[in-house]
Amino acid sequence: MDTHTALTPARLRGAAAAFVAIGLLLYVLLLGAAERVMMQHGESNPLFKVASVPSVRHDWVVLGSSHAMPLGFGGFNEQMERETGLAIVNLAATGAGPLYNRFVLEQYLRGHRAANVLYVVDAFAFYSNEWNEERFADAKLLARTPWEFGTLESLAGYVATEGVSWRAGLDYATGFSKINNRDRFKPDRWEGAAQFDKPWRPSTSAVKKRIDYLYPDGTKHEQLAHHLAQLDALAADAARAGARVTFVRLPLPAAFKAQQPDEKEFDDAISALAAQRGAALLDLRATTQDAALFFDSDHLNRRGVELVFEQQLKGVLTRPLASPP
Repeated sequence: MDTHTALTPARLRGAAAAFVAIGLLLYVLLLGAAERVMMQHGESNPLFKVASVPSVRHDWVVLGSSHAMPLGFGGFNEQMERETGLAIVNLAATGAGPLYNRFVLEQYLRGHRAANVLYVVDAFAFYSNEWNEERFADAKLLARTPWEFGTLESLAGYVATEGVSWRAGLDYATGFSKINNRDRFKPDRWEGAAQFDKPWRPSTSAVKKRIDYLYPDGTKHEQLAHHLAQLDALAADAARAGARVTFVRLPLPAAFKAQQPDEKEFDDAISALAAQRGAALLDLRATTQDAALFFDSDHLNRRGVELVFEQQLKGVLTRPLASPP
């Protein structure tokens, strides 16, 4: 046997190492390409906004779930900025509870500064892990989240201490969902934005279906207490960064509001938290419950947002403010 061509253990190890190195290089190149495509088609993902927003200082950062998102639909965020003369960035996300919003604010504060945080409070987001710990593992959300080492480091901390699945951290670290995103060339836009200019046709069955979806675990007191603590931590993070926090309850249609479970318990709990934190709590739910001012069972349409802004929110945003630190 030719000793120069024999497959010695050393040669086998070298070949295996070369194979692995080539595989890793190809994977890194593929991830880089997926990242570039994602940045080209990004839009609504809150961490994409953090990575791409040109201003590093804002008068208001808007946080919350999908009920806060219409404040940024159809150029309305820009309209609010024109009418108030303020810099506003909307970092709300569909199905995002206080834990995920805390994570988003943490990433924002790593490179930006804000004078105020407007947190749009929704009761459903406090009653289930689905909108909090489990939200981090959503493949669609991960596929549109820019890769940054600082974000990975923060996410690892949430995995270690906040009950977020290690699978979410591994997915983000490897870019698995991003590489396998079948919608990579489509704009990252929630379908609700396309309905922004339409009125809702009330449907009892649609409301019930929506309530069942939003409250998958019912209204367990221990879940509420746990996730209120996350909102309290968010407020503490904002305060340490020099930002004042305002909690706001936006209007809901009468048919939807009538079916919300245990609202009295939640109202009392959020009021107590706001008082403890010294934060403003503004209940704008009485502004309107007219179904014509919503595009579906629980989201304001353009007319609804304009009404709330003119009658209530504009005054909230333009009250005496501190400059962003």
